[in-house]
Amino acid sequence: MRLAILITTLLTFIPAAFALDQEKILNATYSVVMVRGYNANGGLAYGSGVVVAKNKVMTNCHIFRSTKEPWIARGEDVYHIDSVQADRYHDLCLVTATLPFKPAPIGNGNTIKRGQEVLSIGHSNGVPAPLTSAGSIKSSYEFEGGKIIRSTAQFRMGASGSGLFDLEGNLIGINTFKTPGKPAYFYSLPVEWLANLEKQPVETQFPIEGKTFWEEEDAKKPFFMQIALPEINQDWLKLEQVAQQWIKKDINNSDAWYELGVAQENLNKLDEAQKSYEQSIKLDGNNIESLFRVGAVAQTRGDKKTVHAMLVAITNIDQDLAIQYSEMLGCKLEC
Repeated sequence: MRLAILITTLLTFIPAAFALDQEKILNATYSVVMVRGYNANGGLAYGSGVVVAKNKVMTNCHIFRSTKEPWIARGEDVYHIDSVQADRYHDLCLVTATLPFKPAPIGNGNTIKRGQEVLSIGHSNGVPAPLTSAGSIKSSYEFEGGKIIRSTAQFRMGASGSGLFDLEGNLIGINTFKTPGKPAYFYSLPVEWLANLEKQPVETQFPIEGKTFWEEEDAKKPFFMQIALPEINQDWLKLEQVAQQWIKKDINNSDAWYELGVAQENLNKLDEAQKSYEQSIKLDGNNIESLFRVGAVAQTRGDKKTVHAMLVAITNIDQDLAIQYSEMLGCKLEC
């Protein structure tokens, strides 16, 4: 009961602007568990996981690298892990344990939209009750049969393997890795990878070892990861270089053209930046970031017609985002 009260209290800290079904979010929170185990030095290793089916918990494999006997925990209750199915390279493990918890409803990561509000729910810093962090989808990236999600819903150490949920309480991703330092980009693995994970052989031995795709050396990482640090560090020449390489490999990628536009805009190559943003929008008319930046570039040039055209396009996607656009340009709804 004490844990239930604490969870309910924590939900009250979600911003009021989020139009969510609190009962569904509460149910989602109850599907999140702790994954714990002692390492070789006697210290306690911990992460999070999400119940995705009866007696099944989806989490990250990297949690299990330093422990031979992990377990599932909820408050003071512990549950022995019987077996695991592991997709090491994609950093997803499906563990089996006898559990009394209901699974989270599984969402559809292919239907998520930029700017969509989401919630990260996990045991950041190893706290006994899962913490909820609100944010929004920044982008999603096609990668090996799924979409890696980047959002502003933060998670910390101990929340690896936790859940990214929509406002209906549906699981859409597994929180897995972030860029170092502050500010940071937060990435979640697609819940669609569960289907392949269920096909992996059953194992009973721990630890689980193996390099993941996001731990590759920089040159071997997916381009959506390679652009992160140059963008955060405002290394615009490096960002321009990586974005051009990305476009060379995938010329029809809207995000690649957007990133090239960002680099060009900050290098004061405004003509080139506008063309890159426009190509990004041509490939994905819902690329909010590109719509915003075309409007911003147009405003610096006094091009009111384009500023207004971008407002109309954004309004057709989301009224709240249109308000943000107007506020960014300082023109309210008269853009």
